[in-house]
Amino acid sequence: MQTTFTPKQLEDPAIARANEILRSCVHCGFCTATCPTYQVLNDELDSPRGRIYLIKDMLENERVPDAKTVGHIDKCLSCLACMTTCPSGVHYMHLVDHARAYIEKTYKRPLSDRVLRWVLAQILPYPTRFRLALLGAKIGRPFAKLIPDRRLRAMLEMAPKQIPPVSRNDDPQSFAPNIAPKKRVALMTGCAQKALNTDINDATIRLLTRLGCEVVVAEGAGCCGALTHHMGKEAESHANAAKNIRAWTREIDGQGLDAIVINTSGCGTTVKDYWHMFRNDPLASDAKRISERAMDISEVLMQLDFPKGAPKDLRVAYHAACSLQHGQQIKTFPKDLLKKAGFTVVEPADSHLCCGSAGTYNLMQPEISRQLKARKVETLEAIGPDIIAAGNIGCMMQIGSGTGVPIVHTVELLDWATGGPQPPALTASRQDAPQIPDLRRSLT
Repeated sequence: MQTTFTPKQLEDPAIARANEILRSCVHCGFCTATCPTYQVLNDELDSPRGRIYLIKDMLENERVPDAKTVGHIDKCLSCLACMTTCPSGVHYMHLVDHARAYIEKTYKRPLSDRVLRWVLAQILPYPTRFRLALLGAKIGRPFAKLIPDRRLRAMLEMAPKQIPPVSRNDDPQSFAPNIAPKKRVALMTGCAQKALNTDINDATIRLLTRLGCEVVVAEGAGCCGALTHHMGKEAESHANAAKNIRAWTREIDGQGLDAIVINTSGCGTTVKDYWHMFRNDPLASDAKRISERAMDISEVLMQLDFPKGAPKDLRVAYHAACSLQHGQQIKTFPKDLLKKAGFTVVEPADSHLCCGSAGTYNLMQPEISRQLKARKVETLEAIGPDIIAAGNIGCMMQIGSGTGVPIVHTVELLDWATGGPQPPALTASRQDAPQIPDLRRSLT
């Protein structure tokens, strides 16, 4: 793609990066075949190729974007399926992130949009605030249908019926391995996940210590910054990211870290990109060290001596989170581990397509999100699973709100298969859920 940025414009590192990305696009249109919003809306401007044209025009002409341009860019899920499909290696993620930051600085949104985005940015990255908001949503849920604003209604509908108890495992501390030490790792406990589902971090700690890892929850680490980063709020997202970089750097420079373990794939994609986010910042060298050590939990487990389990009479539908399969290009590890643990693993049709969660997307674009959720649930239920497994809390909440099949994090099943407790989501599943056996009796 030809670009016409001036030498003066190209002095800005962000514009220089955008120019590099734009020039790598060859207009082939392969991206439209795997773009969820294009499939739902059938509008070229709601495809990656269409958005690239809009972003190019906006940046080259340094113009204040209009509502139409903002609307098309807002509808992007950042699922990154286009990056998996693209034969030219167009780094769409960096381009759309820059476009969002540019819009945030230059475009004045309607008041209702500004208020909603401010509220989400002030609540979701902070577990205590999020818990209080969930309590309010629980009270307001019966009145959801009376609320005219579709986005506020979606927020009430997505709130879990039960709010999990606070887990003390999320506090800064160290967990000793159960066997001879093999690795020393830091666990990213996250933000929203700490309010929505405390079982995931608990299972991760049990599993890693069982397999020989010392697990550290670093003091000062918290939200990865993804939620605000995808809103274009660079100051907020970089502030959260910087706290993590400093916290984990202290551990690296202290007793050392072999890996930074992340069990929420949306966070993993962002942390692995810290090197780019801070490339022109004094924290650049530390950010690079963090990105180099960031690993999804499945990557770490593949490096450990994960035990082979006896076959189990349980059919697990694996949902591939976009941030894992497209953002991090991790496609087989979770399935390989589940199979090794003894589960029968099946995948739905069109497993490359997004479920519609995408961070805050299901709250800000509820109609599109609802269509994508319905499609995903239909394909998952069609393969008759006993359990659905996923590697991202957002996907779990999204899919779980539309199906009666129990849904758990992959790491919970792996913990259970190696001697841990049965995932609470299975014991608390709906009456039509299958009877789940005690796996601990079948360990080898």
